[in-house]
Amino acid sequence: MDNTGYCNESSTSDEDMVEIAGATLDFSTTEDVPPLDRDKGSVMEEVNGVPKLMDLLDDPVPGVGTYEDFNTIDWVREKSKDRDRHREITSKSRESTWALVKSVSDAFSGWLLMLLIGLMSGALAGGIDISAHWMTDLKEGVCLNGFWFNHEHCCWTSNETTFQERDKCPQWKSWAELIIGTTEGPFAYIMNYLMYVCWALLFSFLAVTLVRAFAPYACGSGIPEIKTILSGFIIRGYLGKWTLIIKTITLVLAVSSGLSLGKEGPLVHVACCCGNILCHLFTKYRKNEAKRREVLSAAAAVGVSVAFGAPIGGVLFSLEEVSYYFPLKTLWRSFFAALVAAFTLRSINPFGNSRLVLFYVEFHTPWHLLELVPFVLLGIFGGIWGAFFIRANIAWCRRRKTTWLGHYPVLEVLVVTAVTAVVAFPNSYTRTSTSELISELFNDCGLLDSSKLCNYDNANVTKSSNELPDRPAGDDVYTAMWQLSLALVFKMLITVVTFGMKVPSGLFIPSMAVGAIAGRLLGIGMEQLAYYHHDWAIFRGWCSPGADCITPGLYAMVGAAACLGGVTRMTVSLVVIMFELTGGLEYIVPLMAAAMTSKWVADAIGREGIYEAHIRLNGYPFLEAKEEFSHKTLAMDVMRPRRSDPPLSVLTQDGMTVEDVETMITETTYSGFPVVVSHESQRLVGFVLRRDLTISIDNARQRQDGIVCTSRIFFTEYTPPQPPSSPPPLKLRGIMDLSPFTVTDHTAMDIVVDIFRKLGLRQCLITHNGTFLSDPRLLNGSVHS
Repeated sequence: MDNTGYCNESSTSDEDMVEIAGATLDFSTTEDVPPLDRDKGSVMEEVNGVPKLMDLLDDPVPGVGTYEDFNTIDWVREKSKDRDRHREITSKSRESTWALVKSVSDAFSGWLLMLLIGLMSGALAGGIDISAHWMTDLKEGVCLNGFWFNHEHCCWTSNETTFQERDKCPQWKSWAELIIGTTEGPFAYIMNYLMYVCWALLFSFLAVTLVRAFAPYACGSGIPEIKTILSGFIIRGYLGKWTLIIKTITLVLAVSSGLSLGKEGPLVHVACCCGNILCHLFTKYRKNEAKRREVLSAAAAVGVSVAFGAPIGGVLFSLEEVSYYFPLKTLWRSFFAALVAAFTLRSINPFGNSRLVLFYVEFHTPWHLLELVPFVLLGIFGGIWGAFFIRANIAWCRRRKTTWLGHYPVLEVLVVTAVTAVVAFPNSYTRTSTSELISELFNDCGLLDSSKLCNYDNANVTKSSNELPDRPAGDDVYTAMWQLSLALVFKMLITVVTFGMKVPSGLFIPSMAVGAIAGRLLGIGMEQLAYYHHDWAIFRGWCSPGADCITPGLYAMVGAAACLGGVTRMTVSLVVIMFELTGGLEYIVPLMAAAMTSKWVADAIGREGIYEAHIRLNGYPFLEAKEEFSHKTLAMDVMRPRRSDPPLSVLTQDGMTVEDVETMITETTYSGFPVVVSHESQRLVGFVLRRDLTISIDNARQRQDGIVCTSRIFFTEYTPPQPPSSPPPLKLRGIMDLSPFTVTDHTAMDIVVDIFRKLGLRQCLITHNGTFLSDPRLLNGSVHS
């Protein structure tokens, strides 16, 4: 970051602009920083003709203690500020009844905030689900009773539908029937084909245009950036109101366009936007970045809760996958917020089935121990595909960043949408929405199912049967298997180029779809194998003729978990989410086996999950807690400055002027400066952040008369007498950290890395023989996060 002089006007340079996830950060703007108090007059007093020194930190200076954009918070300082605030409230609560009421309200403000986040996120998720379902059906036709009804709701009240053709009713008209008056023949097919493609292009064009015009941060999944923000990074505007509005609208458009993406990942971003916006209603969360990140951790749990209808899985997802700091108090509040969000979504009932998700199913046939073999095979497939997908997607995203492709995001979205729509329409399993596809693949076939996947030979089944035995597959089943095989290849390839485009795009549902297709195909194969070869040793004893042995829908569910685990590397939270989807306790072991195998195989090929890979691709400063530091180095080997670098810039506690300090700020890019007794002794006194220093000097010039470039700056507790002719000095001890974290130069680097991870430090100062030395040849310096 290039810094200009502080005695002159500042200007924006090209180096002040950094591209992040398709958006541009302008570090020269400070609209999120409270304005300096320019209206206060001088508060200088004179004693015997000598200007009296004013400590500017007696009153809070606007902006001190805040952080610049694209910077890292100081967890230690933020936690210390919150402890001081809590002690002050507690001590005052004993003085009066009103103070006691304020103390109680402060204690319950966190629970109230969780309630509001759950209500807001649940309501938005319900609206997104309803809108996406309606707009997806709009590509195929419209309801004459009311254009706002989707296909299913339109035919609910019709008395002219049959059970075998329950999706056909006079009230629902396809576009071919409306435009050319017929539903049969090649012209009707071509008309429906063209309208499907046109609607898909329109939806995707609106989505990418709105994102580019109003909220560049609304693109993508959002989970990599949220992980980075929760680790203490500042990306201003990423969780703002415009991002929330545009992401909510464009998420519906992107899902409805038929692109190979899901809404579950972006719902985490939406919930975190709700949490960040609602934090501004409460002072203790508005003014403390660490406390706000506790709220955002809970909001991430809410996002998964409303995405999958899995409140417990959401809490575990936040704990396992995205949160950097997750105290026990946050666990309780996350659980409460996820509960409220799930209750709100259930009250809205977006799918009309009294369930929280579209693909809720229940299996009734127990699994056999020998079936663990195909379940493990699905786990191996999920791990291999997950590792392949991560490598291919990162390579494509890197190509997008470094070639002309990145300069035409609208064209890229339209081309991918056109290819997706043209290829998807002829295949009924790719034409339908991905959520409905997963729902059909998870389904356990019954006598009344009209799906091609359930078209078995029922000659030996009586209508009074409560259980359906394994049966020979009919012609439609084999046709469906070929279509699913083509859909599998198509989904595997198109998802690689879709994830990362400049539209909201989640990865959960496409990954689950790939695994569900592979699992269903394997399940049907196992079912037919058991039917035709029930006398084989592996089936003998547990799969007798006429028994219901194999459940293909269970294989689809296990495959979905395996592929999602291979991409994200989730384990515990993934199993719980899938368990909450199906409601079957007895299927936890197959899910655990597949998820664990998937993670082992994927980790053997590549250690990073998709979110960690995108964090590294975008260059975010993130210390991965799961990553092991293998280098056998010491702190002195990696600290700044290096031996070939010039000496480190330090401040002295009483020997520098305002001009000296501003010159140092202008000529360096450090985020802060150590304060020493003198250049000769190098005994460490404290540490001052660059931002606090510049804001305090600017504020002093406005509030204190006579501050000029030759005014001396003191970081000492007591200020020595000044000559009458000297300009008034400036005391800045109040902005200095008197207890900076230090380690010796021979501290092992893996210990230093653990310190940064567990304490959330911004910097760690290196000492040698008890002193901080600025000459790199004498083994000194500092390690920066």
